[in-house]
Amino acid sequence: MPEEAAAVLTGLARAAIEHGVRLRRDAPVTDEPAWLRQAGAAFVTLTIERRLRGCIGSLIAHRPLGQDVAANARAAAFDDPRFPPVRSGEVSRLAIEVSVLGVPEPMSFSGRDDALRQLRPGLDGVILAAGGRRATFLPQVWDELPQPERFLAHLLAKAGLPPDYWNETVRLQRYTVTAYTEPE
Repeated sequence: MPEEAAAVLTGLARAAIEHGVRLRRDAPVTDEPAWLRQAGAAFVTLTIERRLRGCIGSLIAHRPLGQDVAANARAAAFDDPRFPPVRSGEVSRLAIEVSVLGVPEPMSFSGRDDALRQLRPGLDGVILAAGGRRATFLPQVWDELPQPERFLAHLLAKAGLPPDYWNETVRLQRYTVTAYTEPE
């Protein structure tokens, strides 16, 4: 990623949110650097005073990175089912983080203990699929759940499964991210 990636990506996310607050629709596409036109997957995380306010993203690259960031910023602000839509008075208080995802890689393991041993705290984002459900945690979640057992238990709960759920149908994938926050 280029040196200006943090400013460009977070600026794009903020512009999409500000436009959405005013007009409740997508921001118009403007001229953008070539690297934003390449396929990319990103999550946009919104916080106010370090408390989560919305987080939506793509696990697999399926559109240009710039479009993905703008669409996910708007979705995090207005469509995250855990929160009411962002109001105009909140926009200036939002802290925006854009996480650009690497390609998810399937994990191979012999059971729960083996999977836990393979997890890399602070580095791995994890996608869990089990029991017809799916959930993910970005690597940043390790900051709050630094033990692999707790991380996995909370990921299972996020998927709507018991925290001790495990059987041979559990599938895990891991990915890394490059996270960008707004310049001070």
